[in-house]
Amino acid sequence: MKKKKLQGFTLLEMMVVLFVISILLLLFVPNIMTQKQSADKKAEASIVKVVETQMEVYELDHGERPDLDVLVTEKYITKDQKDRYEAAQKP
Repeated sequence: MKKKKLQGFTLLEMMVVLFVISILLLLFVPNIMTQKQSADKKAEASIVKVVETQMEVYELDHGERPDLDVLVTEKYITKDQKDRYEAAQKP
């Protein structure tokens, strides 16, 4: 009686594949984190610019410098923008 040889991967082949995948992860994960931090900083700078621009628009419309609550009440900015601006201003 002949034994039928089963098709499949050897343990060595599986270990090589896992090694290659782990090397790729080591290369890409730090780069992705750096890109995310860079994007977060740019988003923060954008929010600051938008709120400051809306303050100038309000000042041109009403002749006085507003605080953030007035900008939200008058719908120049959203509450989310106000919260993000305040978070960006904290050291």
